[in-house]
Amino acid sequence: MIEQTFLEKAKAYLELCYLELNKEDLLEARLLAVQNLIIETGTYELLDFELEYGTKVAWRNSNKCIGRLFWRSMEVLDKRSLETADQVFAALFEHIDFATNGGNIRSTITVFNPSNKIRLWNPQLLGFAGYLSEDGSIIGDSKNLEFTQKCIELGWEPKIGQFDILPLVVKIGEDAPVLKEIPKEIVCLVQLEHPSIEAFKSVNLQWYSTPIISNMTLEIGGIEFLSAPFNGWYMGTEIGARNLADEDRYNLLPTVAKLMGLDIRDKNSLWKDRALVELNQSVLYSFRKAAVKIIDHHSASKQFMQFMRQEAKEGRDVTADWAWIVPPTSGSTTKVFHTEMQNSVVSPNYFYQENPWD
Repeated sequence: MIEQTFLEKAKAYLELCYLELNKEDLLEARLLAVQNLIIETGTYELLDFELEYGTKVAWRNSNKCIGRLFWRSMEVLDKRSLETADQVFAALFEHIDFATNGGNIRSTITVFNPSNKIRLWNPQLLGFAGYLSEDGSIIGDSKNLEFTQKCIELGWEPKIGQFDILPLVVKIGEDAPVLKEIPKEIVCLVQLEHPSIEAFKSVNLQWYSTPIISNMTLEIGGIEFLSAPFNGWYMGTEIGARNLADEDRYNLLPTVAKLMGLDIRDKNSLWKDRALVELNQSVLYSFRKAAVKIIDHHSASKQFMQFMRQEAKEGRDVTADWAWIVPPTSGSTTKVFHTEMQNSVVSPNYFYQENPWD
């Protein structure tokens, strides 16, 4: 039954791939070869163009991503030949540097061999540490509390700062996990300031330029790539309305409100709303001042509507998770807010993993 399901997934993807790439004359022979491989060995290997197109279609099918208009532009770094931890670290450093591209962020994915049982412990290749103080307060990013503790147990020396870049952790097969610091010269940090609120600088806020997700499984044609870190570029609200604003993250709205001279005891003053707008403006202003690619949520929403129109012209249905597509700030002012979406899951796609240390 498992073999049959695998065959069906392989056949479904290859038919889609060869149809959309106008390679239908090669399909019959390829399907026969793949079927024989699965029967004889239990698996098969994607050809280079099959892998490359599959990563892009997986982005096209990602229900939670608003930035899919540019799905064809994904840069694919095929690292399936790598075997050692040192090779994997070098490839991850290459990805960070290549994707950051001096601030002109490139959508990039690095794909490792699924047979080598390579696992990346980082939720994102770039991330800030989180520390639990004795009094119960949190320094840094609470989202990474558990992973930070794992890094410390592996020998990483904590700095106990608000914005400490975490090391990378790689585990291969049954070998012990290995840890390495990310070279500072390939990490781009954006210092946040505000175009009109001078006191913003005194809070010393910052964020990293490139959101490289590394805790999702890439599935193409039944093959599951457990290590396939990928990135686009930030939509401003991801940082300003979630990472820095959520109460269970950096919880900075009270701080920003006080900088603005607002009374946080008076809910009718809408101090949270006003602080949220200024925090988001700070993010957009600072990234653009630093020449780091970012998009505002209104432009991203327009691009998603354009993506839906383009897919309709191609005769394809768009699947999407409305709760993720609608921006967390001023949602009702965007067209995506008023759009019905079908949240079914199709393949190829990306799927969240359990923590690899659990």
